[in-house]
Amino acid sequence: MPSTPLTPAELEAALSDLPGWSVRNGELTASFTVDRGDLPALYAAVAAVEDQANHHAAVRILYATVEFGLNTHDAGGAVTAKDTALAARISDLADRHGARPSGS
Repeated sequence: MPSTPLTPAELEAALSDLPGWSVRNGELTASFTVDRGDLPALYAAVAAVEDQANHHAAVRILYATVEFGLNTHDAGGAVTAKDTALAARISDLADRHGARPSGS
């Protein structure tokens, strides 16, 4: 069963609970800066929760910045509740690993 895209009101409400996250180019995105030595552990922790959720982010790493992009393929690439739930888990993991929102 395909996922249902969030309505604009639902997305706005979700974003109010996801500091540092925004929608850019059709993806729910956030980027974090982390000490390079802590980056592998953060990535491994995120990969584990992605696998548990059977939902995966696009991950871009440049030096000490890691950016996550989320949308749901079976919803036509729209942002769904799957994405906002995973974003909340990623934010929690980032905080636990000492990552700070980088703002871009």
